[in-house]
Amino acid sequence: MFRWLIGAILGLIGLAAVVAVAGYFVLKRDDIPYATLAAHYENANSRYVDLPGGIHMHYRDEGARPGDATLLLVHGYAASVQTWEPWVRELGNDYRIISIDLPGHGLTSAPAGYQPTIGNYVDAVNAFAASQHLDHFVLAGNSMGGDIAWHYALAHPEQLNALVLVDAGGWPDASTEREPLAFKLLSNPILAPLLRDLDNTRLTREGLEKAFVNRSLINDAMVSRYTDLARAPGHREILVRIMLDRSTRDVATPQRLHAIRTPTLIIHGDHDNLIAPSSGHHFKDAIPDSQLVMLPNVGHVPQEEASARSAMAVHEFLYALGERGYEAMQPGAAAE
Repeated sequence: MFRWLIGAILGLIGLAAVVAVAGYFVLKRDDIPYATLAAHYENANSRYVDLPGGIHMHYRDEGARPGDATLLLVHGYAASVQTWEPWVRELGNDYRIISIDLPGHGLTSAPAGYQPTIGNYVDAVNAFAASQHLDHFVLAGNSMGGDIAWHYALAHPEQLNALVLVDAGGWPDASTEREPLAFKLLSNPILAPLLRDLDNTRLTREGLEKAFVNRSLINDAMVSRYTDLARAPGHREILVRIMLDRSTRDVATPQRLHAIRTPTLIIHGDHDNLIAPSSGHHFKDAIPDSQLVMLPNVGHVPQEEASARSAMAVHEFLYALGERGYEAMQPGAAAE
C-alpha cells in the first residue's frame, strides 16, 4: 500500500509537470520581426536614426514647421509613440512635436545586453536631441518617461526651455495598492523570467484597465499594440529588467529637485492607480516655481484619457512663459 501511494503521488507530480510544460509551450509566443511590426505601426511621419552604442531609434516628427517651438515627448513603461497621438492632434498646429520610442520599446531596437537604467535612457534622449540638432526644446514625459525627463532637466538644463511632467515616476513609495498584477509578477525574480515569453494579453489588458478611469477607451487594437510591440526582438528582456530593477532606481528627493530651475508644469490624474496623485504634489512642492494641474476623474495617462484638457494645460503654460507667448519658446529663445 505504501509503495502504491508513493507511486501514485509521483505519478501525479509527473503528470502535473507534463501538463505545466505542455501549457508553457502552448502559451509561449515567439518574437515578431521588426519589419512586420513596422508595417503595422509606422505612420507617414515615422523616421529612424542610429545612435551611439547600437541603438536604432524610431521617432515621429509631426506638427508645425521645424522653426516653431519643439516639444520632445517621452512615453512611459511598455508604451510607445502612439500614446502621444492625441497631443499631436491637439497641439500640432502650434508646435513641432517629436515623439520617440525608447530603447526596448515600440520600434526602437537596442543592442544585446543593453541596460535600461534611467541614466542610460537620459543618455539616449540626449544623443537623439544631438542627432536632430535640438538645442532648445520643451521636454515632456509620462510615467517612467517623466522620471527620465526630470533626470534630464538636472543633467542638461541648458537645453530645456520648459519641462512637463505627466504622472511622472521617480518619487519613492509612489506606487499604490491597486498596482496592476503584471507589475507585481514582473518584479518577482523567480516568476518574471518564466512569464517573459508567454502570452501576456490578459495581464496587459488588466494593466491598461488599471491605468484608465474611462475603460471604454481600451479596445482590442490597443491591447494588441502593447502585446505586439513587446514581442519585438529583445524587448521582453528589457521590459522584465526594468521591473526587476525598479527598486534600485535613483529616486527623487526635495533636495535634488530643488536644483531644477527649468520652468516646470506638473500634470497628474487624480485617479491614478499606478503612481499616487500625492506624487504630483510632492513634485510641485520640491521644484521651485512649478505649476500643478490635477485633472479630476483621470487616470495614469492624461494625454490619452483627457487629451484636450491636458494639452490645453500645456499650451497655456507655454504661452504664459513669455510676453511674446509661445513664440518666446522657439529654439534659441530664452524663457523669461
